[in-house]
Amino acid sequence: MRAWLGGREVDVGSPQQRVVLAALLLRRGRPVTVAELVDAVWGDDPPPAAVSVLRTYASRLRKVLEPGRGAGEAPRVVVSVANGYVLRVADGAVDVGVFEQRVAEAKRLRTAGEESAAAELLRAALEGWAGMPLAGLPGPLAETERSRLVERRLAVLETRLDTDIRLGRHSEVIAELAALRSEHPLREALCRLLMLALYRSGRQAEAMAAYRETRSTLAAELGIDPSASLRELHDRILTADPALDPTPPESDPDPRVAPTPSVTHAPRPAQLPADVLTFTGRRTELDQIQNLLPDDGWLTSPVLIGGMAGVGKTTLAVHLAHRLTHRYPDGQLYLNLRGFDPTGTVMPHGEAIRVFLDALGIPSPRIPAHLDAQAALYRSLLADRRMLILLDNARDTEQVRPLLPGSPGCLVIVTSRNQLTGLIVNEGARPLILNPLTPAEAHDFLVRRVGPEPPHAEPEATDEIITRCARLPLALAIVAARATAHPGFPLDAIAKELRDSQGSLDAFDGGDPSTDMRAVFSSSYAPLSAPAARLFRLLDLCPGPDISAPAAAALAGLTLGETRGLLAELTRSHLLTEHAPGRYTLHDLLRVYAAERLATEETPQERHRAAGRLLCWYLHTADAAYAHLVPHRRQVPLGPPPPGCHPLSFTARDKALTWCEAERVNLVAAVRNAAASHRPGHAWRLAAATWGFFYLGGHLHDWLDAAGPALDAAHAARDRAGEAWIHTDVGIALTMVRRFDEAIAHLRKAMVLCRELGETHDTSKTTGALGAAYLQLGRPDKAAEYLRRSLVLSRAFHNTWGEGMALARLGEAYERLGRFEEAIDHLEQALTALRASGNRWGEGVALDVLGTIHHRLHRYDDAIEHYGQALVAFRAAGDRWTESDVLGKLGDPLLAAGRSEAARTRWRQALAFFEEFSHPAAEEIRMKLRRLEERGPAPMDTHTDATRP
Repeated sequence: MRAWLGGREVDVGSPQQRVVLAALLLRRGRPVTVAELVDAVWGDDPPPAAVSVLRTYASRLRKVLEPGRGAGEAPRVVVSVANGYVLRVADGAVDVGVFEQRVAEAKRLRTAGEESAAAELLRAALEGWAGMPLAGLPGPLAETERSRLVERRLAVLETRLDTDIRLGRHSEVIAELAALRSEHPLREALCRLLMLALYRSGRQAEAMAAYRETRSTLAAELGIDPSASLRELHDRILTADPALDPTPPESDPDPRVAPTPSVTHAPRPAQLPADVLTFTGRRTELDQIQNLLPDDGWLTSPVLIGGMAGVGKTTLAVHLAHRLTHRYPDGQLYLNLRGFDPTGTVMPHGEAIRVFLDALGIPSPRIPAHLDAQAALYRSLLADRRMLILLDNARDTEQVRPLLPGSPGCLVIVTSRNQLTGLIVNEGARPLILNPLTPAEAHDFLVRRVGPEPPHAEPEATDEIITRCARLPLALAIVAARATAHPGFPLDAIAKELRDSQGSLDAFDGGDPSTDMRAVFSSSYAPLSAPAARLFRLLDLCPGPDISAPAAAALAGLTLGETRGLLAELTRSHLLTEHAPGRYTLHDLLRVYAAERLATEETPQERHRAAGRLLCWYLHTADAAYAHLVPHRRQVPLGPPPPGCHPLSFTARDKALTWCEAERVNLVAAVRNAAASHRPGHAWRLAAATWGFFYLGGHLHDWLDAAGPALDAAHAARDRAGEAWIHTDVGIALTMVRRFDEAIAHLRKAMVLCRELGETHDTSKTTGALGAAYLQLGRPDKAAEYLRRSLVLSRAFHNTWGEGMALARLGEAYERLGRFEEAIDHLEQALTALRASGNRWGEGVALDVLGTIHHRLHRYDDAIEHYGQALVAFRAAGDRWTESDVLGKLGDPLLAAGRSEAARTRWRQALAFFEEFSHPAAEEIRMKLRRLEERGPAPMDTHTDATRP
């Protein structure tokens, strides 16, 4: 791949960067998501920083492709969109675009009967090729596109050679055809053209020899015979059929090798089902598909509309087809392939082709006996026509492939519940995955079906119906049909019916298999392999809104490799959605269906074991992350994981933190699920193992929501160790959110329990936490009392980490009491102990207090210096919560030192965090900023901001 700018060739970077450019060029004018680019460059094994690397590639491409763009000017060529990039260049600026334009124009000329001009355009298009496309580029995209483009060039070359033969240039193309056939000995189309050119040049024997050679090659390489159409051409050459002459009689046309009959005399089928008069919504999807179509309406690739059962694929496809009929004057073909018919009767390939051949006016006696010959005849009949073909409800790629035209001019729309990856990879299909309706679209849907008055009169009932139908069009249609059949029923009564049947699909039965949600889902579920069906059922046991591949492996008790294959099968069937790389979610109604299957097909024992494996996976993986996030805190005592559960391990802190962030909602849900399912040990241990992440990330309210049920479960089970542990952590968390009375009550209970259990280490920790709580409450004298006890206990058991923390908190207590010399002495001792134990967080605490002391002593530069060092320590520890608190304090000495802009910056940074987490300190920071504004403009700061790490 090479690029020129203003006549000068430019370097577009490394091979991987060129793959990014290639992906954008191949989809020019249309967005390419970051996930698609990651897959294009690295496939199934992206590096951990793949997204960051991609953004670097995009930035470098902008510098190369837009050298004149100013610093503040928005990109014009490589443009960022919501979740990816789009390349804005004209088709004429890309050789593939020029090629396709010329091929399309040649097709138009052939249709108009201007064969000679078409041949010249095809020749010009082919001359633009310069060797192997995308040569030297790595990755799955380059490999796939290389194959596709090579195949595309060969197809166009065959069209050009076929056109030359039609123009009587059969003798001129023999040498070229012979060379091509040697290069591609399995390509029957080249053999057919060579045989016809030889025969029309009076070389019948050589035509027969070419056939025999191809037959031998196919038998030796593939163990098959030539196709029916090639065998038939052989027989006709053998009998010197007059229809094969250069100028065949008009009375005996042959659609397989001679020009097809004139379009004006051919049937014009119009088979589309009726459009839905109440169709609403899907404006974005309709625009997206129509934007794929060039101005002349020619699209060489099928459009594939996919999605889960009941999402409205057929309705959208039919509506779209009706909007496009004017572009396809030769008619419309429609076929329901019954790929997921509730009766289970999938339409065979041969039956589908025969239905279309009949619609195209081919009498039964003229339809060849073999499927390959039927497909060849079908393609020949469509070669010079502009038709729209809608293939609805396809099961797989093989069911669709024989029904695809062999040349551009026709639009093919395919709908399927499966992804049909083969159609995307090999035929270049443009996929569009339908999601449930947006809330606004769902509301409009109900208004169109039941009329505007009921939804407007009962907005709350309408919203509940939309929520319980999970915005799925089929479910909404079933409910709307019930409302229109009983116009006297208020919508609230229908909402109540849905509410009462929660956990069941009974309310979504429209009276026949096509409108029964359970039957519709079953037709997608039935074809699954047994392991995939089992995994689908078990997914109802997920405590949170989504699940990762490793968690799914634990749920199923399988290896990660086995599970990824099953997840791919479920995703291809649109029973599962991969909403982020490696993360999967179930639609709400599909989850109800999974729950029904789980209850009927899995024993209670297996359900219990699967749920236990998943909770153990979360617990042991969280424990592995805990060791990196708060390495000096005692880890939760755990037994070994059960068989089939393979927890993750982490080699670095950032990887542990990334996992915790991705699983944050699931971890809260898992704690609550463990408590609700009478697994108190899992509940309190998982809450304890996640405390460090939730504390450091500032998500304490989330953690407290989970810790309450965990504590209740431990208390109900009389698990004293669990109670003590969670009471302590809850007390610390409540201290941080300034609920001091509650915090102290929990910590006192924890201290009593620790003494009963004889846990001296935990007693020291809890006593220190009580001291910290009293500090925050404004009782430094009481705090010092508890902190001195904590210090004695820590020293007695040689706990350097605990000793350092007790000294730091004592220093803070003495600072609050105005005993600055004692405070500084204790803080310096604390720094020595904390640095010896590698406790960066505790070091930050000590430095923070030293900053406060120097500020109170009006030593503003020293205060700024110590606060700056505290920020570095807290950032190294990943504690956003305390980092923000220090930022709030740092503004004070900065303002006192005359650096008002630096103070404003620090306060704004602190406020952003406090507002994000609804922290009570937000109002205090707002007040400081208001006072600063009231002061008016200050002289320009002359200090450099030494506090920025």
